[in-house]
Amino acid sequence: MAEKASKKEEKEKGSGHHYNAESITVLEGLEPVRKRPGMYIGTTGPDGLHDLIREIFDNSRDEAMGGFCDDIEVVLLPNNRIRVTDNGRGIPVDMHKKTKVSALETIMTTLHAGGKFGGEGYKVSGGLHGVGASVVNALSIFCEVIVHRDGGVHYQEYKQGKPKGKVKKMGSSDLHGTIVTFEPDAAIFPEIKFDYQRVVNHMRQQAYLVRGLRISVLDARVFVGKIDLADVFYLRELGLDIPSQTFYFEGGLTSLVSYYNKNFKPLHKSVFYVEKPVEGVESVEVALQYVDDMSTRILPFANNIYTGEGGTHVTGFKTALTRTINTYAKANNLIKGNDDSFTGDDVLEGLTAAISVKLREIQFEGQTKGKLGSVEAQAAVNTVFAEGFGAYLEEKPDDARAIINKVALAMRARKAAKAAKDSVLRKGALEGMTLPGKLADCQSHDPAESELFIVEGDSAGGTAKMGRDRRIQAILPLRGKILNIERARLDKMLASEQIKNLVVAVGTAIGDTFDISKLRYHKIIIATDADVDGAHIRTLILTLLYRYFRPLIDGGYVYIAQPPLYKVKRGKEIFYFYSEEERHKAFGAFSESDMAVEEEGEEVSVEGDTEPVAEKIEKGSKVPKPKSEKIRIQRYKGLGEMNSDELWETTMDPARRILKQVAIHDGREADHVFDMLMGTDVPARKSFIQSNAKMANLDI
Repeated sequence: MAEKASKKEEKEKGSGHHYNAESITVLEGLEPVRKRPGMYIGTTGPDGLHDLIREIFDNSRDEAMGGFCDDIEVVLLPNNRIRVTDNGRGIPVDMHKKTKVSALETIMTTLHAGGKFGGEGYKVSGGLHGVGASVVNALSIFCEVIVHRDGGVHYQEYKQGKPKGKVKKMGSSDLHGTIVTFEPDAAIFPEIKFDYQRVVNHMRQQAYLVRGLRISVLDARVFVGKIDLADVFYLRELGLDIPSQTFYFEGGLTSLVSYYNKNFKPLHKSVFYVEKPVEGVESVEVALQYVDDMSTRILPFANNIYTGEGGTHVTGFKTALTRTINTYAKANNLIKGNDDSFTGDDVLEGLTAAISVKLREIQFEGQTKGKLGSVEAQAAVNTVFAEGFGAYLEEKPDDARAIINKVALAMRARKAAKAAKDSVLRKGALEGMTLPGKLADCQSHDPAESELFIVEGDSAGGTAKMGRDRRIQAILPLRGKILNIERARLDKMLASEQIKNLVVAVGTAIGDTFDISKLRYHKIIIATDADVDGAHIRTLILTLLYRYFRPLIDGGYVYIAQPPLYKVKRGKEIFYFYSEEERHKAFGAFSESDMAVEEEGEEVSVEGDTEPVAEKIEKGSKVPKPKSEKIRIQRYKGLGEMNSDELWETTMDPARRILKQVAIHDGREADHVFDMLMGTDVPARKSFIQSNAKMANLDI
């Protein structure tokens, strides 16, 4: 019996049925953060990596919001380290009654510990969960905090969230503030590469939101001088010759709206602004201005945290905006009857607005704080904005008329677009939603495995059709450059045969009838030539997808194909290279006297070391030395130049191809780039081209 019981226990254990108290794992301290970092920072990719900076910066910014700090410095240091300095009160270093260690160590090593849960430490803050500093500490291989406070300098160092010693007093100081330096753990983050411009963009935005706060960003990664950072409060005082930017704004949200509208023609000169406290809400601020553009730019903030996914404050704003404009227009006989009422989409066209709410008790949806959930914010914004904007329209009739004219134009365009869209849909229904004739569809009806290649021209289309996997790959060739939709409304778009074909092929419809559940392909792959025209066509397609099919990009369904630039043939061996650098690296075994590589498929005789495969060179393989060998190099300038088998094995074969997934890291910056490159502001585009001309790879 004992033997049988033993076998039964072994079987249960092996099958997962041996489940008792011993199976329960208890994670202590900051272990949960290291086990599941995505729960705290969303992702361990670039977004989560940069969120570490924001978490530490937010603590300093909260000091500024409370009136205790007016200067913050963010420095990108060598060895993947970040340093954030502020002249706030300094983190308390005295003993904490409950934890029996210093308050500094408690804050840095304990989840849900901070001065933002009650009392008078902070009236308003962005930190809700009390996990910011401790999460950064847990995910760092190195972290140190230097506190200037109460006439002394205090120091503590940590590794992976654990203190390496007690808080020490290093000396005396007449300064006050906190310096946090951290280095993300490579065991957590697959790639540690901080983007200086991304940090600058975020800090510029924050400077607009806190009046009178100076924020400096320095890129000291190239700085090789020997200096003890503990002896320096602000690195900018050293006068280092490194990239740096400093921001300081007194205009607040008004300046922020003006900044985003600098490349557009305003329809009314003055920027509307209102600020007022409401019961239960410390402050409601709204600034807006209409411009001669079709896009909408809404910048929502809650306790100075950008809430890209919106939330209750945005809902309150949109409701009040639609109601207030309709009320004014009807009262002044600018529209008649309910049939001509403006919709929410009408009043948003061409609008740039910044919304900021500050609450004592704030609720976000998720630790990443992308969406505000505080119910009281909706009513507060609705009330404050409606009252202020209504008065503005009455007091400034010229501005009001300009705004109403813009909204009325949007309404007429909406109706025309609806008629055009209904016509397209009716026609499609009569034809049984016939797919475009140019589309070579795949055999599979499972969107999860189906791919749509959007290719440039009939020549590339023919090659792709012959080389594809017919079961899962569909091909849609486009004839030349599609319409620039940044300058066209929906009715004009749907009159374009090229765009209509793309809309029908994708299957989701467009506009207010868009339905992502009807997406026919889970990989939409843009495959254009590697030249200037190809880049332009790719940009036009991306503009269309960004403006009208944004959920496809957000869902990770859009990709850009990477066809090779070079084909190298050595004897019977064939190698492909996807960049000039890769080709040069592969031919590193040749000396200048050994070989003079010529373009356009010219054959050249090579003697001496030959091993044109970078991978083998990196692995240290011995380089063969044949007496003489001919190498043929071909430079591809278009997909149509490739044979179908070449296109398959380099660009279309799922096992070997290289695809770049299109993602949006900064929606506001993406809006700005599309507006500038594809919009009507020629001077801004010209300035951009002149500034970046040296970075262009021209195929002349």
